[in-house]
Amino acid sequence: MLMRMTVAGVLGTLVYVVDLLIKVVALGVVPRNRRPGTAMAWLLAILLIPSVGLIAYLMLGQTRLDRRRHERQRALNEEVTRYVAGLPRPPHPESISPVDAATIELNERLGSLPATPGNRVDLIPDYAGSIEAMTAAVESAEHYVHVQFYITACDHLTEPFFDALDRATARGVTVRLLLDHLGSRGIPVWRQLVRRLNASDIDWHPLLPIAPLRGQLRRPDLRNHRKLLVVDGQVAFTGSQNLIEPGYDKPKNHRAGREWVELTARVEGPLVSALNVVFASDWNSETGELLRSELTESATAWLSGEPAGDVTGQTVPSGPGLEAENNLRAFTSLMYAARERISITSPYFVPDESLLYAVTTAARRGVAVELFVSEGKDQFMVYHAQRSYYEALLEAGVRIYLYPKPAVLHAKHFSIDDEIAVLGSSNMDMRSFALNYEISLMLFDGDPVAQMRKVEDGYRAVSRELLLEEWLARPKVAAYVDNVLRLTAALQ
Repeated sequence: MLMRMTVAGVLGTLVYVVDLLIKVVALGVVPRNRRPGTAMAWLLAILLIPSVGLIAYLMLGQTRLDRRRHERQRALNEEVTRYVAGLPRPPHPESISPVDAATIELNERLGSLPATPGNRVDLIPDYAGSIEAMTAAVESAEHYVHVQFYITACDHLTEPFFDALDRATARGVTVRLLLDHLGSRGIPVWRQLVRRLNASDIDWHPLLPIAPLRGQLRRPDLRNHRKLLVVDGQVAFTGSQNLIEPGYDKPKNHRAGREWVELTARVEGPLVSALNVVFASDWNSETGELLRSELTESATAWLSGEPAGDVTGQTVPSGPGLEAENNLRAFTSLMYAARERISITSPYFVPDESLLYAVTTAARRGVAVELFVSEGKDQFMVYHAQRSYYEALLEAGVRIYLYPKPAVLHAKHFSIDDEIAVLGSSNMDMRSFALNYEISLMLFDGDPVAQMRKVEDGYRAVSRELLLEEWLARPKVAAYVDNVLRLTAALQ
C-alpha cells in the first residue's frame, strides 16, 4: 500500500511539474511576434486546459510554412523586384491623390508589384455570367491558360469551362491548373474532378497538399484562397467566386435554397501581367518550375502595348510568403484616408484591433460608413465571432445591412469615396490577413467605383438595416455565444 501511495505521489508530482513547466515555457514562447490579443487567447487556452491547449497550439499556432516553400517565394519575390526595378515608371495620373500615391508605394514595397495605368475592368455580379465569360476567354486561347481557384469542381455549371480547357489542350494550348487541396477536397464531386483531370492533358497540381504519408504535413488551416484566371496574358479574371456552382454541390444547400452571391472582375491591360506573376509565384512554390519566360513577358508588358482602358490599378498579393500583413496595412490606410464614404462588403467581418479602429474612427469623424453582411450563416464559429463586433460598430455610427437569407453574400470588396474600389479574395478577417494566401485589386480612376456603387445599391435594395436598439435587445444566450466565439478568432 505504501509503495502504491509512493508511486501515486511521484506521478502526481511529475504531472504537476510538467504542467507548471508547460505554462512557464508558454508565457515566454507564445507571445513572440504576435499581437497581444492573439497571444492572450493562446495563453488562456494553454493555461486553462494545458493538454488540449498545447496540442491545439502545436497544430495551429504556427503561421509559417516549410522552409523550402518560403525560400522559393523569397527567391521569386526578389526576381520580380529586379525585373520591376529596371523598368521606367509611367507617372501616376493627376487624379491620383498624394494619399493614394502613398498607399500605392506601400503596396509595392510589401508586394513587389507596381500600379499601372491603361487598364479596363468590368465587374460581373452575375454568378453564371462570370463562368460563361471565363469559358469564352478560354475558347479564344492561343498560347496558355492559367487557372487557380481555392475551390474547384466540375459540375453542371462549370462543365462547359472544363470542356473548353480540354479543347484548348487539343489545339496545343498549355493549360496549367492549381486548386487548393483541402478547399476542393471537401466538395462531394472531388473524386470525379480528379478522375477527369487525370484523364486530360491539363497540367494540374493541388496547392498546400496535406498528405502525411508523403511527408506533406502542415498547419491544416493555412490555405491558398486566391481565385484567378489568365489567358494568353491578354485577359484575366479575379474576385471572390470559386469555380463551382452557387450551391457548392451540397444537397443541404440545395434543399435550403442557399446560393452564394459573388463579384468577379474581368481585366484587360497591364494588370493581367501582374495577375500572371501571382500565378507564376504559386506555380513555382508548388512545382519548383519557374515560368521565367512568362515573368519576363509580364514585366515588359506592364509598360508596353496600347492602353486597354483608363483605369489605374495595382495587384496586391498577400499571405504567409509575404511580409507584414500587407493587405491589412493597405486596407487600414485607405480607411483612415476616407473623407466622405466607405462601403464594405464582407462575408466574414472579424477585424483585428487596427482595422476595427480604422472603421469606427472614420464613422466617428463623420464619414458615412456602411457594412453589408449576410443575415444567415454558413460557418457557425465565424458567424458568431463576427456578430460580437456589431455593437461597437453600431455605436460608432456604422450602418449594418443584413443581406437576406438563405443567400450567402460571399463577395469581398469595398469602396472609398468616389476614388478607389478594392475587390478580390480577401475577407475582412484575421484569417485572410495572417493565414491565407489572398489576392486583391486596388482600382483608381475610370469607372470601377461607379460600377461597384451599382452593386452596392443592389445589395442595399434587398437588405434589412440592423439598428442598435434591436441588437441590444437580442437574447442574452446569443450574446454569450457571440462573445465566446470572438476569442476563437484570435487563435492564429
